Amino acid sequence: MNAIPIKVLVIDDEPPIRKLLRMGLSTQGYEIIEASNGKAGLEMLTQGPALIILDLGLPDIQGHDLLRMIRARNESVPIVVLSSRGDEAGKVQALDLGADDYLTKPFGMDELLARLRAALRHQLQVQGERPVFRTGDLWVDLVRRIVKVGDREVKLSPKEYDLLRVLAQHAGKVLTHRFLLKELWDEHTDAQYLRVYVRQLRQKIEADPERPQFVLTETGIGYRLRAAD
Repeated sequence: MNAIPIKVLVIDDEPPIRKLLRMGLSTQGYEIIEASNGKAGLEMLTQGPALIILDLGLPDIQGHDLLRMIRARNESVPIVVLSSRGDEAGKVQALDLGADDYLTKPFGMDELLARLRAALRHQLQVQGERPVFRTGDLWVDLVRRIVKVGDREVKLSPKEYDLLRVLAQHAGKVLTHRFLLKELWDEHTDAQYLRVYVRQLRQKIEADPERPQFVLTETGIGYRLRAAD
């Protein structure tokens, strides 16, 4: 018996992009439904997509406004936004509004597929609220507050642990500087505090803090913890 295909709603006004996504995702077993504008995209939410790919540059509804509308109707469906190169402010705003990830045009299909898998895993993780998080040889017990790298237990300060906990609870998802500051201090706190604690955390859990494998930097936007295995 074949598995039920995952339904992906693509909202993009560029036919070549929709064709690329339709061909690339269909071969991986996804079921694709398409909308060429925001209004049609909102109507297709009734078809219950498991994941949405949203272009921010639509002709009828501004992308961030559409993102708000989608989130008002469905708080949990993973959303991966497509944006133009260099639009860091637009990416940050989209992530703060509830997008799970972003890709910059042009993008590679392998990267897109990896981001989609990570977004779906993150949704399952949030729904299940697993007490133990693992990625590679990093192990975090979110109940007992124990952190290990391989067989070595890592001693973290309370704030370092809080940072890792938030990252682990949203593993695979890009967390903006503003989101992390709001979770750990308040959104008006100087982002330098966050950079200091990220650096300290990397010193304790990364084999090479200068080339991190777990806590990844999204330049100008925020941080992402490598998705769970």
